[in-house]
Amino acid sequence: MKKNIHPENSRVVCFKDISTDTTFLISSSAPSEESITIDDVEYPLVKVEISSASHPFYTGKMQFVDTAGRIDKFNKKFSKFDKFIVKEKEEE
Repeated sequence: MKKNIHPENSRVVCFKDISTDTTFLISSSAPSEESITIDDVEYPLVKVEISSASHPFYTGKMQFVDTAGRIDKFNKKFSKFDKFIVKEKEEE
């Protein structure tokens, strides 16, 4: 094994699958600004959209993921840019 290739800031991190609300405690150096308390211990929290708990390859079945809420949120967030682009085209 090569020496000095592993990061120094490795710690136990909680990964949470937001599709199924499943949590995994894994050693990682992934950055996180959020935290979660599990069994009276606070861990850094990293949210993921797909994990082995929700991916059809691992589960063997398709699961409905609420993408409509995400699409609406995206459209609402970026709707002001669409108006700017349309207005810009009209001026040409």
